[in-house]
Amino acid sequence: MAAILTRESHVGEFLDMLTAERGASSNTIEAYESDLDGFLQYLSEVGVAPLGAMTAHVQGYIALMAEAGQAPTSRSRRLSAIKQYYRFLLAEGVIDVDPTVGLQGPKKQRSLPKVLSIAEVDRLLEASLKRCSGVEGRALFRALRFHCLLEILYATGMRVSELVGLPRTVLLGDTRIFSIKGKGGRERLVPLNPAARTALDRFLEVSGRFDNSEWLFPSKSASGHMTRQGFAQDLKDVAAEAGLGPDRISPHVLRHAFASHLLDRGADLRAVQQLLGHADISTTEIYTHVLQERLKTLVNTHHPLAKPKA
Repeated sequence: MAAILTRESHVGEFLDMLTAERGASSNTIEAYESDLDGFLQYLSEVGVAPLGAMTAHVQGYIALMAEAGQAPTSRSRRLSAIKQYYRFLLAEGVIDVDPTVGLQGPKKQRSLPKVLSIAEVDRLLEASLKRCSGVEGRALFRALRFHCLLEILYATGMRVSELVGLPRTVLLGDTRIFSIKGKGGRERLVPLNPAARTALDRFLEVSGRFDNSEWLFPSKSASGHMTRQGFAQDLKDVAAEAGLGPDRISPHVLRHAFASHLLDRGADLRAVQQLLGHADISTTEIYTHVLQERLKTLVNTHHPLAKPKA
């Protein structure tokens, strides 16, 4: 984005606000900047100044994206960025009228997350543990590291970025509970079950040569710790050994499994929200829809009245 355009449009001040007041990450800031860049380029092409845009101009941009074949989710995200931008300008007194008032994004159906059954997760964990047998040296270190990551991921529902980037200082307190920093800098406590603690103890026994590392799961990567991509690839390899298709597995699928399995056993929705680190409970509620779909499938498959008569 051209510097002069950034100054005239106050985008820089808007992005600074997101960082200072909302604790937005660098990735979030880049996404907002990219979305606004496309909109401001459009305004420039139609000869409209950013501060002089009207509702029709915003609608025209959204319509143009639809004509270009952009998905409803992409259009909704961009409209959300534009709305927040103009709300900021209005609050700062830069403009007198918000051109996005009343505008709604395209209707989209919320897709249900992929979820593994408990039996499938057990198969995955067993395949992972099997890799730790009959190996030594670097191979043992890698096998135990992955198994530990897998056990903790399923035990806590952490985001994979939170997990692989855990600092070694999480071991200084009670190792039955990790204090982690999630999205927006929000801190939360996540408890480890016995299986996860056992996997952690076994891993720490062989990771002694990395005692000087600041990371709990060190590696030779540029970051110094296990990467999301590296873990995701290992996960697909182990999933194949467990007889699970690669299209059904990802680190986020295990986060979904953690949440849905807790709710399936009667866990409180608010408690699951806190464990997942969701800022809004509506995000957590998607898992109740997963359970409803599962119950409908169960009834339609096994209830005698649901089967057509011969």
